[in-house]
Amino acid sequence: MVYAYIRVSTDRQTVENQRFEINTFASKHNLLIDGWIEETISGTKEANKRLLGKLLVKLKKGDLLICAELSRLGRSLFMIMEILNMLMKNEVKLWTIKDNYRLGDDISSKVLAFAFGLSAEIERNLISQRTKEALARKRAEGVILGRPRGRKSSVYKLSRHEFTVRDLLAKGHSQAFIGKALGVNRMTVSKFIKEKGKTRIVDR
Repeated sequence: MVYAYIRVSTDRQTVENQRFEINTFASKHNLLIDGWIEETISGTKEANKRLLGKLLVKLKKGDLLICAELSRLGRSLFMIMEILNMLMKNEVKLWTIKDNYRLGDDISSKVLAFAFGLSAEIERNLISQRTKEALARKRAEGVILGRPRGRKSSVYKLSRHEFTVRDLLAKGHSQAFIGKALGVNRMTVSKFIKEKGKTRIVDR
């Protein structure tokens, strides 16, 4: 199956340019588009909160996904990397038109997948190190760290990392990624975000 994905960020933008590019590309390569997915939504939103997320779940081994450019998948590098890694694991091909990217089962794609995984691991380690340094600084400043009395466990586990969570969400990282970086599971991150909603921590 061949799917085309189109995303624009605002109502003022039009999907027609991307649709034209994809149709022209498909015609040139003798491809028939079996399904079109179009949405108007910010690329900072997690894939699973977009129509793209439903498409990623639907895609099967051997399917081909076409989009105008990689930035249509997401606004942050690591969000795009997570999506590409998912496609690689499910043996789904991705072709982009403007940046001429081809993700498949060749050796270059496998090298890229390794690079994606390594980059994500480095990012998690850097986040962990920055968190430890921030905690050490707070202790040196005399800030009392520990479980706030009467708080629920999900809030307690991440309450010390509130600004880190806020920053990672703003950069478009998924809840799963944040959980791995801070040593908790995705559900803990999700509960923390909901319970902290009044303080304007939002899942982007």
